[in-house]
Amino acid sequence: MAKAVQKIKLSSSRDIPFSKLILSQNNVRRLKAGISIEDLAEDIARRSLLQSLNVRPVLDDEGRETGMFEVPAGGRRYRALELLVKQKRLAKTAPVPCIVSDMADVITAEEDSLAENVHRIALHPLDQFRAFQTLREQGRSEEDVAAIFFVSVNVVKQRLRLAAVSPKLLEVYADDGMSLEQLMAFSVTADHGRQEQVWETVNKSGYEEPYQIRRLLTERAVRVSDRRARFVGLAAYEAAGGGVLRDLFEEDGGGWLEDVALLERLVAEKLRAEAEAIAAEGWKWIEVTAASFPYGHDHGLRRLEADPAALTAEEQARFDTLQVEYDALEARFEGADELPGEVDARLGELEQALEAFNNRPDIFEPDQMARAGVFVSIDCEGRLSVNRGYVRPEDEEPAAGVEGERGTDVAVTEGQEPGASVQRTAISLAGASTEPEEHDEDAARPLPDRLITERRIVRWHYGTRWQNIRQSRSRRCCTISC
Repeated sequence: MAKAVQKIKLSSSRDIPFSKLILSQNNVRRLKAGISIEDLAEDIARRSLLQSLNVRPVLDDEGRETGMFEVPAGGRRYRALELLVKQKRLAKTAPVPCIVSDMADVITAEEDSLAENVHRIALHPLDQFRAFQTLREQGRSEEDVAAIFFVSVNVVKQRLRLAAVSPKLLEVYADDGMSLEQLMAFSVTADHGRQEQVWETVNKSGYEEPYQIRRLLTERAVRVSDRRARFVGLAAYEAAGGGVLRDLFEEDGGGWLEDVALLERLVAEKLRAEAEAIAAEGWKWIEVTAASFPYGHDHGLRRLEADPAALTAEEQARFDTLQVEYDALEARFEGADELPGEVDARLGELEQALEAFNNRPDIFEPDQMARAGVFVSIDCEGRLSVNRGYVRPEDEEPAAGVEGERGTDVAVTEGQEPGASVQRTAISLAGASTEPEEHDEDAARPLPDRLITERRIVRWHYGTRWQNIRQSRSRRCCTISC
C-alpha cells in the first residue's frame, strides 16, 4: 500500500498594525546594499508595499504570545515603513501585510532571513534593459523612468542603448555567449548589420576585446577631434544631416562623425568659400588642401618681402596690456608643479589674443600679388592656415616688352578701357583646379584620402617674440606633465 504524501501547510497571512511590529535582531543582513532606505520609502509611498513582511510572534518568559511581532525577513522594508511613519506620511496603526511563521516550526528566524535573501534571483540585465525600453514605448520620458527607479538619466540612456543593440546579439548575450562589456562596445553604433558583421569577425578571430570591437565599429568614421571636423564644426555637420556615433560607456572625446563623404564635402565647400574670399585680394593662384602641406611644398618658390599692417595706437595699447598680464602670470607660476584651472584658462585666452595680433596679414603691393600665390590649409587645431606671397619661377618679373604675357584671362568690363586685362585667380583644391567654369559640377567632390595627411608644419609667419612665448609655455607644460 502506497504511503500517503504529507501535505504542505503554508504560513498564514494577515494584516498587522505597524505599531505591533519590531525589527528582529536575527536578520542576517548587516551590510548596506541596493537602493537606500529613503529611496525605498519613496517607492513604497508611490506604489505601496509589493512584498509582505515575514514575522514571528514575540513570546514572554512563559512562552505566551505578547501581541507583538518581530521581523526577521524584510528588515529594509520595515525601516522604510518606519521612515514613512516618522515623516507622518503613514499612520502608526496602518495595517501591514505579513506572513506569520508558526512558532512550533523547527525553522529558525535566522534561517528565514537567510533564505529570503539567498533564494532571491536577481533580474537579468537584459530583462531590465527591455523593461526600460517598454516604459519608453508606453510614453514615459527618460526623466520619468529615472525618477521611478532612482537612477540617473544617463543610466536610463545607457540601458536603452543596450536594449537597442541587434536582437541577434542580444540573444547571444542572453545565452552567455557575450559579456556585458562586449555588449556595451556594440552600442556605439545603431547599425545592426554592422554590429553583426563585426561580431562575426571578432568571434572567428578571437580578438574580441571591447576596445577592439569599438575600433572596428568606428574605423569608417572620423573623430570629432579630427582637424576636418573641427574646421567644419559639429553643429554645421549635424545641420547638414550628418550622424554622430557616441559611446555612452567610455570616454569618447565627443564621438565620431559617421558620414565621412558628407564631412569631406562640407570641408571642400568651406575651403572653396575661404579661397574665393582670398582670391578677391588679387592673387594669381591659390593652392588649397584639407591638411597641412607636406614639408618642402614651397621649395623653389620665392617669398615676397612684406610687413603686417601697422597697429593703431589703440591696438598697440591693447597688445601691451595683454603682454604685461601674460608675462606677469608666467613669472608668478614659473616654478609651479600645476597651474590652477582658472590661471591655465586665462593664459590660453591671452595666447589667442596675442596670436591674433602677431598673425595679422602682411600687406603686399597689387603688382606683387598679380604674379604671386597663396597656400591655404587646415592646421592641426582645425583652424584655417593662410600663407601668402609665394612666387613661382615662371611668374618672376617678365623681361621688357613681354608685359601682359602671364597666362591671365582677359575680360572687358563696363567702364573699363579696352585692352586692360583682368586676372582671374586660379584656385587648386587638393591638387585639382577649381578655376570657375560654367558647368563645374564636380567642384565640391570629396577630397582624396591620399591628400588627408596628419603632418605638422611650423607656421613661418609667427613673430620671433611670439614663438619664444609659445616655446616657453610648452617647456613649462612639459615639465609639469612629466
